[in-house]
Amino acid sequence: AIPFLDHMLSQLSRHGYFDIKLKAKGDIQIDYHHTVEDVGIVLGEAFAKALGDKKGIRRFADTQAPLNEALAQTVIDISGRGYFVFNATLPKSKIGEFDVELVPEFFQAFATNAGITLHMNCPYWENLHHIVEALFKSFARALDIACSLDNRTDQVPSTKGKL
Repeated sequence: AIPFLDHMLSQLSRHGYFDIKLKAKGDIQIDYHHTVEDVGIVLGEAFAKALGDKKGIRRFADTQAPLNEALAQTVIDISGRGYFVFNATLPKSKIGEFDVELVPEFFQAFATNAGITLHMNCPYWENLHHIVEALFKSFARALDIACSLDNRTDQVPSTKGKL
């Protein structure tokens, strides 16, 4: 178990309205890197599979989430192309036993394996826990919107006809 990651995945589930049941086993006696990355990979693959041909989805989303003094911004395009931009300067620090530098590793793995373009910005913050949690909440909200069905169409949201 990686308690802080569990807490962040609970935020993803709660604020994105996703039912996530996940069991991971890794070499956490060494460090959390591989397990955090593997969780991002598996969740990304699961989202890609769940979206299927992507007919009728909204595709794009742009959200912000504050947590006290921290503000996180997320922009998503379910494009079929995995790409990740992380515009934040987070210190090489820990929250409990969790290495904060693993936060972008998780999102990179998710974006690549889900086939989404993901931009995340942290324009300001003071408390490290707050900005990381705000990132997960903003991501959850954006993913919810982008995955949601648009009742105005049942087509793939692309002029190419596929994503």
